[in-house]
Amino acid sequence: MLETQLFDAAKRVRLNAYVPYSNFPVACAIQSESGKIYLGVNVDNASYPETACAEANAIGAMISAGERQVKAVLVLGGHPGSGVLCTPCGGCRQRLGEFSQSDTPVYVCSDEGVQEVVTFGELLPRAFGPSNLEQK
Repeated sequence: MLETQLFDAAKRVRLNAYVPYSNFPVACAIQSESGKIYLGVNVDNASYPETACAEANAIGAMISAGERQVKAVLVLGGHPGSGVLCTPCGGCRQRLGEFSQSDTPVYVCSDEGVQEVVTFGELLPRAFGPSNLEQK
């Protein structure tokens, strides 16, 4: 099952998050249109605005591999056992919008697994995206 594959991959990679300042590890697993899974973790920086989010890093991995379409997104945040649910921040919602459709599923997880499933359109209604820049 797709959500289990994404969850297992995110749970493994979250251990690699670099979070000495926020102390809040986040992992993101993205399935592209080809079916391949791309992973990212957050990477803190002493200059806080320079921190890289897990979603941005997963998107970067997907783009580096030559893919351009997100089929599904899973986000797992917080320390193991914390029970915390974490959705993408505003900036990452905009980043995801560049490569997602309004019906793209976004799985929100705790350590126990998927707790919520929302569409990207529910996460960022009326998103500004590439279609807004098309010349008529």
